[in-house]
Amino acid sequence: MLKHDTPRAAPKNTLLLVNLGTPAAPTASAVRRYLAQFLHDHRVVQLTRWLWCPLLHFVILPLRSPKVARKYAAVWLPDGSPLAVHTAALAKAVQARLPQWQVTHAMRYGEPSLASALARLRSEGAREVRVLPLYPQYSTTTTAAVADVIDAHGKGLEVAMLADYHRDAGWARAVADSIRAHWDANGRGERLLLSFHGIPQRLVDGGDPYAAHCEGSTQAIAGALGIARDEILLTFQSRFGREQWLQPYTQATLEQLARDGVRTLDVACPGFAVDCLETLEEIAMENAKAFREAGGQSLRYIPCLNAGDAHADALAALAMGNEGW
Repeated sequence: MLKHDTPRAAPKNTLLLVNLGTPAAPTASAVRRYLAQFLHDHRVVQLTRWLWCPLLHFVILPLRSPKVARKYAAVWLPDGSPLAVHTAALAKAVQARLPQWQVTHAMRYGEPSLASALARLRSEGAREVRVLPLYPQYSTTTTAAVADVIDAHGKGLEVAMLADYHRDAGWARAVADSIRAHWDANGRGERLLLSFHGIPQRLVDGGDPYAAHCEGSTQAIAGALGIARDEILLTFQSRFGREQWLQPYTQATLEQLARDGVRTLDVACPGFAVDCLETLEEIAMENAKAFREAGGQSLRYIPCLNAGDAHADALAALAMGNEGW
């Protein structure tokens, strides 16, 4: 009688959440390694390599890495970088909602790397993989950079990537609910400002839809809040370099608001899925100080959705949906 092998269980559907990345430690050396990888990507900096590489390695990294490391140290959590801790927790929360799926996470830069995650899934026998970049708004500087890795390292897998979810009703409702909960607990500030990460203006002039997606997100959040669009200010933060980036700039805007007599300002950052250096240090600390120094009283930062129930629900629904894949 022939012996039959025990049938292998069919591979589960896989959802791979991808975030930008983070240094492994709040030290100058770890930050330098991370920034070197991040700033080498042609999607992030489009200068010719012969000009950019010497400038990066011999000027920018030696000067910038210690400064950035101190910023990371100011927000570092006992378990690691806020972005890493919250992204892992978010993946776990989504997994609880998708028991028939395998849910994991990876980083475009740093560890766990997207390339190694794709290789591991291939070795495990995965076939169909849905990649969800944790960037609600599409940009060539972020989402397209994830697609580059999929193209290079996704061979042997059936990979589908969701390009954006900037007007998704479940996501917009989750952001609106977080703002409403803040208002219920603290009262409504005099103005509500949504700060998105900036990109160079020339990229938008060249066809990048990011600015339009940020406006679309703002409209969707306003609708979910039940307020008029003109009750929300939309600004852009984290400018790097000397060229013109998307405007209005966040810090210049909040300083002008303070000079105009605004005393309480509510700020949320819906372009960031989880809290990170740009929200916890740049907005909640650095920009809050700038607001006070310009005459404001209180910049009240509203945390990102992180691993909250509404966020996990929205991402699980996106994963199971048929649109955009």
